[in-house]
Amino acid sequence: MATAVSAAKLKIAGDTPATTEEAMLYMIVERFKEGAAPEIYRRFREKGRMMPEGLEYVSSWIDHDFKICWQLMKTEDFALFDRWIDNWRDLMDFEIVPVRTSAEVREIMGKKL
Repeated sequence: MATAVSAAKLKIAGDTPATTEEAMLYMIVERFKEGAAPEIYRRFREKGRMMPEGLEYVSSWIDHDFKICWQLMKTEDFALFDRWIDNWRDLMDFEIVPVRTSAEVREIMGKKL
């Protein structure tokens, strides 16, 4: 996953690029509708993530019951989520939570202590 962001603008959490000064991280909580997991993965296999340009997938985790997916994404434009969600709302419900890396929080809190 290569980005065109200069190293001076990139903030690092461990070895993984976290955010740029412009882009924000978001934890997306997807709650699958009853019995929708097979169709979600069929659509994903056929059409991919269907994300608009400017919305970037970072990583994801799915519970063992195939009912909840947590996706980490980043973007400079929050409005892009509406376009992406329109492709999936028939199969799942969404919660979008702005998040920071632990390294960013330590830096912020370090200035307040």
